[in-house]
Amino acid sequence: MKKNMGTVDKVIRLLVAVVVVVLYFTHVISGVLAIVLLALSAIFVVTSILSFCPLYFPFSISTKKKE
Repeated sequence: MKKNMGTVDKVIRLLVAVVVVVLYFTHVISGVLAIVLLALSAIFVVTSILSFCPLYFPFSISTKKKE
């Protein structure tokens, strides 16, 4: 797995995940919508930690700065 996510991309994904978790625990979102958004948030966290987004790979997208 070659890293294809930049710092800004990772931070945005982590912030979105945190917002969804806060909305869930404050009961702003619930039901199926909450489950779907929490699953998406978990994917965002994992991809941010790994610095690799599988959806970027087939399209040769990279938000990582060139070294």
